Amino acid sequence: MLAVFRSLLGLLLLGLALPAAAQPLQRGPNNIAASLVAESASPAPGTTVDLAFAMTPKTGWHGYWENPGDAGLGMTLEWTLPKGVTAGNLRYPVPQTLIIAGLMNHVYEGPYAPLVALKFDSSLAPGTVLPISVKADWLACTDEICVPESATLTTSLTVGNGSVDQTARTRFDGWRQRLPAPLGSEASFARDGKVLRIAIPFPAGGKIDAPHFFARTDKAIRYSAPQSFFRDRDRLIVETEVAGTAAQDIGGVLRIGEHLGLDLIARPGKVAPGGTRIDTTATATPAQGDTMTLLLTALGGALLGGLLLNIMPCVFPILSLKAISLAKAGGDERAARSDALAYTAGIVLVCLGLGGLLLALRAGGEQIGWAFQLQDPRIILALLLLVTAIAFNLAGLFEFATVSAGGSLTQKQGAAGSFWTGALAAFVATPCTAPFMAAAMGTALVLPVPAALLVFAGLGLGLALPFLAIGFIPALRRRMPRPGAWMSVFRRIMAVPMFLTALALVWLLGQQTGNTGVLFGLAAAMLLAMLLWWLGARQASGRSGWLPIIPALISAIAAIALLPMDAGASSAEASTNATLPTQAFSEAKLAELRGANTPVFAYFTADWCITCKANEAAAIQREATAAAFKKAGVVVLEGDWTRRDAEISRYLEAQGRSGVPLYVWYAPGKEPVILPQVLTVDTLTALPG
Repeated sequence: MLAVFRSLLGLLLLGLALPAAAQPLQRGPNNIAASLVAESASPAPGTTVDLAFAMTPKTGWHGYWENPGDAGLGMTLEWTLPKGVTAGNLRYPVPQTLIIAGLMNHVYEGPYAPLVALKFDSSLAPGTVLPISVKADWLACTDEICVPESATLTTSLTVGNGSVDQTARTRFDGWRQRLPAPLGSEASFARDGKVLRIAIPFPAGGKIDAPHFFARTDKAIRYSAPQSFFRDRDRLIVETEVAGTAAQDIGGVLRIGEHLGLDLIARPGKVAPGGTRIDTTATATPAQGDTMTLLLTALGGALLGGLLLNIMPCVFPILSLKAISLAKAGGDERAARSDALAYTAGIVLVCLGLGGLLLALRAGGEQIGWAFQLQDPRIILALLLLVTAIAFNLAGLFEFATVSAGGSLTQKQGAAGSFWTGALAAFVATPCTAPFMAAAMGTALVLPVPAALLVFAGLGLGLALPFLAIGFIPALRRRMPRPGAWMSVFRRIMAVPMFLTALALVWLLGQQTGNTGVLFGLAAAMLLAMLLWWLGARQASGRSGWLPIIPALISAIAAIALLPMDAGASSAEASTNATLPTQAFSEAKLAELRGANTPVFAYFTADWCITCKANEAAAIQREATAAAFKKAGVVVLEGDWTRRDAEISRYLEAQGRSGVPLYVWYAPGKEPVILPQVLTVDTLTALPG
């Protein structure tokens, strides 16, 4: 009773305080700190720029969603804007639930940022200074007390070219990812006495965790009433209790995971009960026996997937390094075993490092998956410079023990060369996804951390297994060619695929950063080549070769740090003239097409995934495939994962995958089918039949 009395008293204080909100009750700093942040300080005429209300509650305090629930108050705004500037509505992130004394509250217990779109008239002249001011009122509460708070927030913008620096873009992308995505399809609801049922289009294979429906329409539901959720094929049915109002439409947000939600409007219709009840709590930790089964299955898939990576096209550029290292061992059993173990250690440690970093970033809220490192243009540039150096080394331009891949190291130094050869092989090879590997990587993400790391180590062991076997089985090693003069010729021939790899990385850099990035990467590679030529000339004259290394390293680090991060061409632009037309993937679009009983082929690719590109060239972008899909009315959705995309990451994870490629076929009225990772034209043309 005391808690209820405190809640009612808080509401009474709020009601008395609202008319005098300009004089908030609290003294000193607000309990929820607020700041006004613009995504661009130089908006272009005729464009729209997002403003964020960055709200940071003190520990133990919380703010409220637009419909606060049984108690509380959302944010209210009074704008003072210059001529030619208009403000849109507040867009709130997905809220949390908080029950106090039986009252349901829709709150934010940590930092949050509602967004507002400012629209700038096309008549505004460049250089015009635009003072932006807004008086914001909100309610800050703990479990026991509520305090109305207020602040006048200001910022100044100057009409310009609309540029956005990378720090602001990253920050706003993070805030936008917490906004509910538009459902894209109409939901329906029906009342049956006191029971309210809402049918929401939702893919049968879509992942959902701890669902809750936050009604935006006031008093459409009893907020504190239990909510039950049922899956009925491609529908999600919510059952809860009707409140007093008989609203014609019900708007709200369906939470489908932590900070994830769908914004929807439900209209009156027929909603029959049924479906399979789903858990409404957070995802449960697997039981010990289930964890062991998952671990053994994932470990087996990782070993097989790593083994098959050795024959995948994305690994071929590294084969030159492996071949030289193995041929160098010759018949020396001790050296062969030492090289094999060092090579294996390099691969396994890199796989563990990448896997550990992936788990740590995901624990911090990042929506990423396997091969995330190639979604950063700076990593692409670093690989370009490294591959360029190795290519010139193999071509004989210079000799440098730390990058010669073991080809010119002494027997004592050979293990170190093999270790770094293995490390490089893992870093470049593992972005590709071989058969068995995709499911293993997806499973690793739901296992406990030690078990997940064991799976990543298993992937590395599988990749190193053929060379480990050659190092420890004399019969296999005797089949290897003996060291001789042929190795010098072979080494120079193997420089060719490394140069081709460098060209591929230049193309990939262009896809992610545009023409400016390509020019920047080529200039950096040319500068590095000149420094390596200087190094080779000094070595040829018998002088120390270390002098050019320092400027080479400084140049490489500077190039990576200064790389322009402007986005390259979008997948939509790239697919305009494609043989098989595609649309950009989104879960809302998929749900809309599924709701219309349209057959859908969804594929997920990345410019750095050679397996993906091989499938597109050999099977997807072919006349026969396009003709078959056009005849059957198939819509093709392309998910481009070249750069980080949280929505695609979530979808991949929902399908038990952690990387690309992934191919999914949605036949009308049937369950989705995950297709093989190696496609043929016959496989695709048979789908509509």
